[in-house]
Amino acid sequence: MAPMGHHRLRRVAIAVLLLAPAAGLLWVPWYAGASPRLAGTPFFYWYQLAWVPGCGLCLLAAYALSRHDRHDP
Repeated sequence: MAPMGHHRLRRVAIAVLLLAPAAGLLWVPWYAGASPRLAGTPFFYWYQLAWVPGCGLCLLAAYALSRHDRHDP
């Protein structure tokens, strides 16, 4: 039987993984600029596009942690 702290830590990790994309994309003044540029593309655009696979990875990790949580006895 897993200790209660282990389940709490896993749930906190899931919450952080789900909130990270929202926090990273909703705080617009942090990334509303043109520099640094990546291959001539302003930071504003490539930062948002970088979150597309980032969100997918965060969701995949949160799902994997939640699935693992269900299989514990």
